This record gives sequence, C-alpha cells and structure tokens, in this order.
Amino acid sequence: MKKISTIIAIAIAMTACTRTNPFLTEWDTPYGIPPYDKIKTADYIPAIKAGIEQQAAEIDAIVANPEAPSFENTVLPYELSGSILSKVQGVLFNVSETDSTPELDAAVEEALPLLSEHSSNISFNKGLYQRIAALYNGDQSAFTTEQKTVLKKIYDSFERNGIGLPEEAQAELREINSALASKTQKIGNNILAESNAFREKFGFSVSEYSDRMTSTEDRELRKAYFEAYSMRGNNGNDNDNKQLILEVMDLRIRKAKILGFNTPADYELSTKMAHDPQTVDAFLSDIMTAAVAKAKEEIKDMEAISGFKIEPWDWWYYAEKVRKAKYDLDESLTRPYFHVDNVEKGIFTAAKTLYGVNMEPLEGVPSYNPSVVKTYKVTADDGSLIGIYTTDWHPRSSKRGGAWMNNIRDQYHDAEGNDVRPIICNVGNLPEYLSVDDVQTVFHEFGHALHGLLSKCSYPSVSGTSVTRDFVETFSQFNENWAFQPELLCQYAVNAEGEVIPEELVAKIISALKFNQGFMTTELCAASILDMKWHELSSVEGVDIESFEKKVCDEMGLIGEIIPRYRTTYFNHIFSSGYNAGYYGYLWAEVLDKDAFSIFEASEGGPWNLELAKKFKETFLEKGGSEDAMTLYVSFAGRKPDTAAMLRARGLK
Repeated sequence: MKKISTIIAIAIAMTACTRTNPFLTEWDTPYGIPPYDKIKTADYIPAIKAGIEQQAAEIDAIVANPEAPSFENTVLPYELSGSILSKVQGVLFNVSETDSTPELDAAVEEALPLLSEHSSNISFNKGLYQRIAALYNGDQSAFTTEQKTVLKKIYDSFERNGIGLPEEAQAELREINSALASKTQKIGNNILAESNAFREKFGFSVSEYSDRMTSTEDRELRKAYFEAYSMRGNNGNDNDNKQLILEVMDLRIRKAKILGFNTPADYELSTKMAHDPQTVDAFLSDIMTAAVAKAKEEIKDMEAISGFKIEPWDWWYYAEKVRKAKYDLDESLTRPYFHVDNVEKGIFTAAKTLYGVNMEPLEGVPSYNPSVVKTYKVTADDGSLIGIYTTDWHPRSSKRGGAWMNNIRDQYHDAEGNDVRPIICNVGNLPEYLSVDDVQTVFHEFGHALHGLLSKCSYPSVSGTSVTRDFVETFSQFNENWAFQPELLCQYAVNAEGEVIPEELVAKIISALKFNQGFMTTELCAASILDMKWHELSSVEGVDIESFEKKVCDEMGLIGEIIPRYRTTYFNHIFSSGYNAGYYGYLWAEVLDKDAFSIFEASEGGPWNLELAKKFKETFLEKGGSEDAMTLYVSFAGRKPDTAAMLRARGLK
C-alpha cells in the first residue's frame, strides 16, 4: 500500500500547486456524493492517470503474492481494485453525456485510449490470469454461488479478451480496442451534433419528434421533419457517420476472427441468454411476421381516414386520428394530468407500495447541474440507507438524446465487509407535461434505477444491473406495467387544479395501450434485425451502408410505410452504447417481463400482490447478476417463460 500512496501523492502534487484534485481525496460529502462543485475539467485526465497507476500497482501486488491463490487474496482484491478509476469514470461519462462541452469532449477523447490500453494491460496479464485460472480449475466447493459467478465472469473475460493468443495477436487486439473506443465515441458525438442541428433547423428536439409528427397538419412539413430525422449522420457533412461505421464494423469483425469467432454476433452472443445468432434470428423473425401483419391492418384504418396512401411521414398523424376515433383518446386531454413531477410521485408511490422504498429529497447537496438535477435519499422502511437517486429529466443541447440510467457508484461490500450503497442517476429528454409513451419511459428508467438501488451483492462485477444485455431490460420493462394501474393513477395523475384524472380517461388510456402496436413492434423489431445483420457480417468489403440497409429491410419484410426505429447512421445503441448484436434484448427481455407480470395478474391481489413483489425483489432486484439469469427466472416463476406472453400483451396474438 505504501507504493500506491506514493503514486497518488505524486499525482496530487502534479495536478496543481494550489488545489487538490478532488478525485484523489476522500469525498467529505453527504453519502459520498461526488463533489461536483469542486471538480474541474482539468481534473479528469490527471485523476485517470493516477487511477491507472493505482490499479496497476494493486494488480502487481496480487500477482506478487507468494501464497497460493485463494478467493480472498486474488479475486477479492481484484474486485476492489481501481477505486480512483471507479470514481472518475462514474462522474466523467455521466457528465459528458448530459452537460457536454468541447473541453469535456476533448478530455473524453484523451481518456479513452488511456483506459483502453489499461484494460488491455489487465486482460493480457498472464500472472493474474494464472492465479484466476488456478482457482477456476480448482476446488470451488467452499465458494458461495455468488463467488462462483464472479470467478467465472473474470475467467471468461480473460479467455474472451485473448489471453491465450500469441503476442502479435494480442498486440493487434490492443490496437483494435483503442481504435474502437475512439471511433464509437466519435459516432456518438456526431449523432448529438446532428440532433442539435435538427433542433436548430426546426425549433424542437428529436425527443419531441413523434409529438410533432402527431400534431403537424401540414403534410409537406411532416415530410421535411421525417427526412431530416431519418437522415441524421448521413448528410455528407462533418458529422457523417457512414465511413466511421464501416471502420467500426471492420474492427469488430477483425476482433471476432482473432478471438476464434466467425462474426461479431457469434462473439457477442456467446455469453448471453440467447447464446447464438440463429436463436436470435428465429426469435425476431416470428415477431416480425406477427408485427407486420398487425401493421398492415393499422394502415387500412388510417387510409380509410386519409383517403390516400400512407407514407412514413403520415403514420403518427393519422394513427392519432384513428386512436381518437377508435378509443376517443385525445392526449391533449391526458397530458395535464401527467406533469413530470406527478409522474415522479407515481414511480415513488409504486416503489413504496411494492418494495418498501422511501424517497426523501436532499437539498443543498452537490450535483453536476444544480438548476435541473434533483437528488433523493432512498431508505428502507426500517430507516436503513438503500442509496442515493438523482433525476435529470429535461432536454438541452449539451445532452445526448434518449433516456437512460447510470451508476455513479456501484453497490458492493468493501474490504472491511461494509455495504457500500449505490448512487444512481436517471436521465431523460422529456417535456414538462408527458404523453402516455413518456410516462412509460419514466417508469422504464426507474425500473433500471430500482435494479441498481435494491442490489444486495458482495462484489461490484455482479451487483445491480451487471447482468447480460438480453436480461437487463427485463426489470425496466417490468416496472412499466404499473404506470397506468387505476389504483396508482388516482394517487399521482392530478392536474394543476388538483383534480384527479377522470375514470373515463383512465379507461381510454388502458384500452388504447395496445393501439398502434403493429407499428411500434415492427419498427423495434426491424432495428433489432438490422443490428443483427450488421454484426453477422464476416467482411465489410464493398459494403455500401444505404444499399445494405435497404437489402436487409427488404429481406425482413419491412413495409415501406415504416422504417427501423433507428437507421444505421444514428443507431447510437449499437455503434456507441454497447448494445452491438444486443438490441434484440429489449424484445427478449419483454418476454420475461410480460410472463412475470402475468403471474402477478393471475394471483390473488393482482398487480399489488405484496408477497409476490417481495419474492420478485429478493429473486431479481437484490441478486443482480450473482446467479444465472434463467436459473433466477425459473426460481421465481417455477417454470421457463411463456414466449407468447409478449405477443399477447402487445395485442399481436
């Protein structure tokens, strides 16, 4: 430890003569919240360098240990290593996505190759691998289930990252990993720039696109919106992503082949619930068939009103007219009841009822943007701390599009066995008054937050949302099922005059939830198939992005009135956010979510069966990735999931 302390002291001295780098000190803040008010952009890179040196020294100490490998002297110190890097990355990547500046972007671009090289150094550390392999191949009978899972996860990561390859292959992988980190970050920055350009041109953000398409009567203006929206990243300007995407795919293909896989999809899926591309392709094909059939019915309903052939820029507008005609649901009447603060009260009330979660506003604590970020102390009914939760719901030009959950700090047990509680952030791009879809988004992201907050694991690599990509969306989507439960709506859906949403509006919302699901499922499934087809390529030689995308859409049976939810050049999930060959996970997880919810519905007490909620919390939300996903599911349901549950819930079967 003396060596590590010396390294940190030198880094502190190098940062500045008059101030201390906040990342290199203990945070004397309430609940260990990052001291955002003291952090400067210039602090990130020195702290990352110090953090890299710290973790390298900690790993050297593990390798140099003369004692025979044990969980306590090898796996545990490895799990707890890199505390400085954890602090820096927890702040840097959240702030860079929400309050980006040119200086912060430059810091991220400088940080990525440093972190990539450091990660490669760990992945190719043969001394560390040998100790891990000795444990993995040895007697594990004394290990807990969680310890076995952690050990397997670490061992598999070494194998998947190429520890057994010749040095020249490892050197090539280092270069590939570094290039991928930089290029995927650039793609994300380009998408943000294109989204900001869209806002500058039309006066509203891309997150408001569906609302504007629904309410804009001028057909030519809708067409202009559609063309600008669907061509982001494909305009031949400085933000064009076509060449970058081909370069990323080429790198991913090279990496997969070096590691012994035919395609990136083979590589990515080898550790997921689905296991292989063929399983995913068959899964998506069945959904696509049902979704397109339903979408064609929806077109007939719209064209009966429009009197002409529906084009992609007509869908939202005429779908809303059909909804009003079929369900008499006018969202201009529902929005006044769904102020974002009211919906936030709704997610908190449901969590309190189901899981015993209490939310207490914290005033005067540090935040990265005090004018918009709200912070809550989360406690159990016995008063014990569950974690810290922050929200940042509204759009701004410095924030990337979409909605998400980030861990600022993971839940885990420290070296003394103390339970370190998590700090979780929900971010969105929402208006002040929410649509029905927006309400579901808030419940969705809070489902992720609950997964992170309620974690009761010992080791950070399996705590909270550290589960496979095709399992992680289960709990966020599961939480959506409570958004419009009548018993909850009457507690949170209140207008400015204090009037509770009328029962007749509630009935209309519930009856309309399956409306337009042909379209919604088709565009989601199409994006999932597009993702898979990109990552099932074994070469990008001669590939033209627009031609490739058209061919894929034709082959999947996508109708001309619908485009994939994300086209290739602005598909942030798969080219910048780690969902490569994994976007199908939303639909895969929805099968689990809807099947689990059907168990609640069939039970005495229905959605508010507190005994089942307790079992759900203890089985899934508390256990994170500490056990095999399907094992956990079967332990909850008593059987494997009914794959038709999702189709029934969407009204497709």
